[in-house]
Amino acid sequence: MTNTMDEVRRFLKKDDLPGAVRSLRPHAETAPISELAKAARALAEAAGFKDLAGAAKAAAKRPGEPQALYDFGYACVEHGIAFLAVAPLREALRLLPDSRPLLAELVSALEDEHRHTEAVALLSGRGRGLPAWPETYLLVHHTLLAGDLDTAARIGGALPAPEDPQWAGAHHRQTHRLHRTDRARRAQREAGHADPLGGADLRGWHYGLTGGLLGTLSPYGWDAGMTGRFAYLGDTYETCRHGLTRLALALEAAGRRPATVSLLPGRSDRILGLAAAQVLGLPAVPYDPARTDTLVVAYDLNATDPDLLRTLHTRTDGQILSEHATCWTDPPAVSADFSTLLCEFVAPPWKDDRRPEEEIARDIARAAADPDEGDGATPPDPDEAFRAFVTAVRDGWLTAPRDRVASPGPVPSSRFA
Repeated sequence: MTNTMDEVRRFLKKDDLPGAVRSLRPHAETAPISELAKAARALAEAAGFKDLAGAAKAAAKRPGEPQALYDFGYACVEHGIAFLAVAPLREALRLLPDSRPLLAELVSALEDEHRHTEAVALLSGRGRGLPAWPETYLLVHHTLLAGDLDTAARIGGALPAPEDPQWAGAHHRQTHRLHRTDRARRAQREAGHADPLGGADLRGWHYGLTGGLLGTLSPYGWDAGMTGRFAYLGDTYETCRHGLTRLALALEAAGRRPATVSLLPGRSDRILGLAAAQVLGLPAVPYDPARTDTLVVAYDLNATDPDLLRTLHTRTDGQILSEHATCWTDPPAVSADFSTLLCEFVAPPWKDDRRPEEEIARDIARAAADPDEGDGATPPDPDEAFRAFVTAVRDGWLTAPRDRVASPGPVPSSRFA
């Protein structure tokens, strides 16, 4: 660990805090906890996180004390470095195996790291005496995110409603997700998917977990671990136009005909919204949270004002939210009803174009709507299969709040390998 601490100090000396954090990840569960805590304290002091620095200092001095380990792990989770929380929380739970707060915090750390299979093993290993709320609820949650729909449905079907009202929302969300994932699997079977809700069914899982329709799959890097997602996307007018074509197809297949296109205030949102209005033949109007029967068009919801974004969580009657580029590594606070694509980073094609928004929107509407042929390794994604999927799930579409789903789900990626 001495070499690792030297590396942390080297990064901190260069004011490279992210580099220092990355240098610890390979050692997070092999190094002695006292040494991890010392390194975490150095990181925390550099970042100005007094609570984390204090908890790390205490854990370094008392690595065999459950409370000190819990406080350290909790602070790591709170400050977005959950990978450093797993080892101290696991050790604390070994020392106090019946502690429900320790179990819950360790599951939380594993969830933040998208280690759902490990969370399932941890919870199911507690045996038949696992309490219903929140432990069995969490077991269902992680079983679903690990990709085992049948087991999640079996356990979730026997889960009683919570007596504590604070869990009512979670119960409601889980019920919707279990229903949607079952409907998505049947829809993909009907659409002829080779492995419905298997490890490569990005569209099926996206709908099941978020309630949103995924319009297109990335035609690059399928076999390199992207499985239909983009990493960095240098966007084009043609990709935007193809996305609007798929959006129009989705609306038609679902039997939805909004009366207007609502324009969000961001420049990219307005450009794409104006283009959508032209393609769909609808009038464009300013966004109003109370407006009914409207299509709200966003380019990238992570760039939207947080206060405005909160108004989109629960839809007004007939409101449909479409997002072009949905970030799958840091999902927005609300899940769109339709996403053209999933990407990690996106550069709009008009980022250096200062022409009026209306001119750029006309260029998008006039662009070729054909899909990018890509590298030739991505499975076919014809309009007919997408139409069949939307037709099969349309009765359940637009029926639940747009909850954020932080996990990328069961479809593997090179990013979270």
